[in-house]
Amino acid sequence: MAMVTSLVSERPVVIFSKDSCCMSHTIKTLISNFGANPTVYELDEHPDGKQLEKELQGLGCKPSVPAVFIGEELIGGANEIMSLHLQGQLVQLLLDANAIWV
Repeated sequence: MAMVTSLVSERPVVIFSKDSCCMSHTIKTLISNFGANPTVYELDEHPDGKQLEKELQGLGCKPSVPAVFIGEELIGGANEIMSLHLQGQLVQLLLDANAIWV
């Protein structure tokens, strides 16, 4: 878990993704459309992608991508992000993490 923990501690929003995953693309677009600038790690292109994917699975990410961390906290995958968005809670999480400003 050390590699994932280190990477998510550097930015307010971190998304672990795969370039070939349409849900990853959707989540990256959604968060970016709020004005956030997420740090994105494409596991299928990253030199340590397989290790990162194992760590994400160890944290409970199933499937492993997309995996979204906001404010160093694992929020979850596409289902969790879309649920928060539909409940009107995603923007507040981004604000609390200083990922966006009003």
